[in-house]
Amino acid sequence: MEQHHHHSNEHLQHSNAVNRSVEVSATFQNGVLSLHIMDEEGLGPKLELTHEKLMHLIIVSNDLNEFYHLHPKQVSEHEFKIDVSLSNSSYTAFVDILPIGNNYQIRPIRLSDSVEQNKFASLRKDIDFKKEVDGKIVELVVSPLKVDEEIILSFHMNNAIPEQYLGALGHVVIIDQKVEQFLHVHPVSENETVFKTQFGRPGTYKLWAEFKFNDEVIVFPYVIEVM
Repeated sequence: MEQHHHHSNEHLQHSNAVNRSVEVSATFQNGVLSLHIMDEEGLGPKLELTHEKLMHLIIVSNDLNEFYHLHPKQVSEHEFKIDVSLSNSSYTAFVDILPIGNNYQIRPIRLSDSVEQNKFASLRKDIDFKKEVDGKIVELVVSPLKVDEEIILSFHMNNAIPEQYLGALGHVVIIDQKVEQFLHVHPVSENETVFKTQFGRPGTYKLWAEFKFNDEVIVFPYVIEVM
């Protein structure tokens, strides 16, 4: 299985590309989030399907208590839209796309006013990596969490078997405590819930592992510390 491993601080590009930079901006009004995509020449870039979608939109509250993995619909060359109910005023969005023939860097997009933006998470590392959500138990087994080393994340399930979800057995999103660094990781193979990643900075991170059981996607949250 091809592994899409998207960082907020890396460029994604194709070798035969024109390699223009692509930027994304957002507006949120009356429960509708609009995302505007444009390259350096003012054009709307063509996007490649990644895990069955043109766009993966991750929204988190800045205290990291809320997590949304959404897929906006394209309504024009430049614009995607989605209805979303956000209860507070302090959120950050990460837009995960793969423009064909262009450079793109995933950046945090603040969906809040300047005062609320400063209310970020206060995280404590989990002591127990066995989580139960909606009757499903998933345990995270992780290799030593060290900067600039390959990290293996294995998810063990004793009472359930995950189904394919968006072309994979699961999805993992990792965001740092300041809601700046973003990782979107997929399994290393088609038949096991094992993921590989790497961290460029030490710190405390929150990890959300998404698995599908009986046609329902369940999210398992973990807090880890990278040394």
